[in-house]
Amino acid sequence: MSKRRSLSVALRSWSLGVAAAFMALILFGGWSLGRAAVQYDDLALFASVLDLVRQNYVSEVDEHELMQSALHGLLRELDPHSSYMDPKDFDEMQVDTRGEFHGLGIEVTKAKDRYIEVVSPIEGTPAFRAGVKPRDQITVICPTVVPENWGADETCRETQDMNLVEAVSLMRGELGTEITIYLWREGFEEPRPFKIRRDVVKMASVEGATLSPGYVHLNVRAFQERTQVELAKELAKLHEENQEGLKGMVIDLRDNPGGLLNQAVAMADYWIDDGLIVYTQGRDASQREDYRSQAGMDEPDYPIVVLVNAGSASASEIVAGALQDHGRGLVMGTRTFGKGSVQTVYPLEGGAGLRLTTALYYTPSGRSIQEVGIEPDIEVHPNSPSEGVLMRRLREADLRGHLTHGQASPGSESGSTPPEPSASGQENASEEAEVEAQETEEEDVLLSRALEVLKSWSYFDQLSEQRNQKAAALTVPADEAVDEGPPPAAESQGE
Repeated sequence: MSKRRSLSVALRSWSLGVAAAFMALILFGGWSLGRAAVQYDDLALFASVLDLVRQNYVSEVDEHELMQSALHGLLRELDPHSSYMDPKDFDEMQVDTRGEFHGLGIEVTKAKDRYIEVVSPIEGTPAFRAGVKPRDQITVICPTVVPENWGADETCRETQDMNLVEAVSLMRGELGTEITIYLWREGFEEPRPFKIRRDVVKMASVEGATLSPGYVHLNVRAFQERTQVELAKELAKLHEENQEGLKGMVIDLRDNPGGLLNQAVAMADYWIDDGLIVYTQGRDASQREDYRSQAGMDEPDYPIVVLVNAGSASASEIVAGALQDHGRGLVMGTRTFGKGSVQTVYPLEGGAGLRLTTALYYTPSGRSIQEVGIEPDIEVHPNSPSEGVLMRRLREADLRGHLTHGQASPGSESGSTPPEPSASGQENASEEAEVEAQETEEEDVLLSRALEVLKSWSYFDQLSEQRNQKAAALTVPADEAVDEGPPPAAESQGE
């Protein structure tokens, strides 16, 4: 029997198996006959198309790759954050949440039809030592091991048509192996090759520093498995460095893409004494889950400024939204990314995985930030720490097939079709691009502005305390005022 004939027989057998499964669902699973019939017809159609492709396509197709592509397409049509992960992609996802891998040590981003762009090299990593700089364009990657699906004579490939996952996968590899990447930056006449040896890269998700006596900066890059542990360590260090107490803190969530929900909740818990931090809502009313503050994790009540930008997404928006809703801190910067959905990861057979959007999350006040993001209390448009940006930043609303804000609102029709970006939205995007393109100063203006706000905050608190003391002194009888002496000098509480 020929391979194609055996394939046709296998497909017919598979169709019969599907039919039997659907009969079982009708009898024991509570499905209606009409619903099961529609589902069976769709699967039978899929089997017919697959059979025709395998038998008649101009060149022989790889059966496994064809089915993998079908799985990718199935999830891609749902929303931008649901996806099927083959074993390799699933491993990469788990590595990202652990925050440790073998690679070059660069944070990268990519816009459609553009080269991979370096956000920043991680200090102390191979890329940092090799001289890679923020805003470098990675034009070509020459991997250590050439993928099987590349051409026979292909040893390097341009990154313009790669997706971000593919590029990151090529740059990671075994400890001690070398890879060559071609970089273009302003001042280069043409891309230059950089040969870099891979090493262990540990991405610290939290780093703290004292900006001025009593005023500290907490930079949170992502929400990984160790974020809560690292946060506790950094907070202890900052308190040790400032023995007289903290007068104010800048929590920096710029370019923080998010991560693990439980780590975001644990972080917000340090500054929210009591109450709701965030809640998630699935498609059924019964699928609501509240995440509340726990006792025993409270920090002192010092002023907080939370820095955000268009790169602040998901878990970082949860933290910013919770602190904003509770009045615990001022949010400063630009509107955030607007990813208000929650993904659940399901391990599959053979080492693969399924990342599926299963719920939307809401801030303590009940607002959804899906598509619209967190609006800052103080809007500032300075450069990012990596010496500015070249173009308007991508947001959730720019992603094809994203869930709209209307879909996330109570009583909305979940099956409504997301609208295409409007012309006015494109005009606004152009205006933002012009603003951001001009912001190329090396100074981190936003951080400096946040520190000014914190110091002014304490100053106004001090003035208010002095006014209260003077008012109290005026209400005391003259003879008592003489006996008690002058009112005590005001002390700055930093609150």
